[in-house]
Amino acid sequence: MSWFESFILGLVQGLTEFLPISSSAHLRLTAAFAGWNDPGPAFTAITQIGTEAAVIIYFRKDIARIVSAWCRSLFNKQLRGDHDAKMGWLVIVGSIPIGMLGLTLQDAIDGPFRDLRLIATTLVVLGIVLAIADRLAARDETGGRHRAVKHRKGLDELTTRDGLLYGICQAMALVPGVSRSGATISGGLFLGYTREAAARYSFLLAIPAVLASGAFELKDAGQGHVSWGPTIFATVIAFVVGYAVIAWFMRFISTKSFMPFVYYRVLLGLVLFALVGFDVLSPHAGESGD
Repeated sequence: MSWFESFILGLVQGLTEFLPISSSAHLRLTAAFAGWNDPGPAFTAITQIGTEAAVIIYFRKDIARIVSAWCRSLFNKQLRGDHDAKMGWLVIVGSIPIGMLGLTLQDAIDGPFRDLRLIATTLVVLGIVLAIADRLAARDETGGRHRAVKHRKGLDELTTRDGLLYGICQAMALVPGVSRSGATISGGLFLGYTREAAARYSFLLAIPAVLASGAFELKDAGQGHVSWGPTIFATVIAFVVGYAVIAWFMRFISTKSFMPFVYYRVLLGLVLFALVGFDVLSPHAGESGD
């Protein structure tokens, strides 16, 4: 991998990680469209550490408060009812599904899941799911002629059941094209949470999963056509760009709909189906031996 490739892929990772459009799919597609080799799951997982570092810095006050309350609650029973202490446990509970499935489906993640036809399918399907979830949220928030405004939950109302369901949604993002934020935010909206609450918990929930995945994939870094230097460079680029995207996205969702992302997902998926269907692009473009 050249330094230019690593710069572009780091830029793509930073731009797409927090938007509900799937960063892993965009890394895969960028390489395929450019005629480069697939950067692979190890490169993807490690560059995601850069974007998660951006999350940690952006939400540093929230994270410090949660970690402090959770640690103190281990030795002080009176603190176990504290909201921040509960959030610590809820992040742990929500991380279980992706941890278990990530290990179980490792071979599929490295192989069949990177087929462009599957990515096209998940782009379209999750786009439709996000559209329905967004519509339900908008209907509750605005009411209507014959409907009253309906209360939607904040993070202070998050339960263990909902945390686990969030985690199951996050685990779906093991398939490129699903999108970690897209799946968890959709799940949160279906569970009755506000857009901001769904996005905030989605970002917090991703931290242990992404850091663990990146650490697990370190053993495969620097192998094949992707060396350590470009990987680290791409990770730094992803961090810088990702931080800016988080700040923008949190402002955007407070007043805007997710529909622009829905249109983009569906259009990209249909274009990808067409390119593969007409043999313009191989479903295994960029893979080893292609």
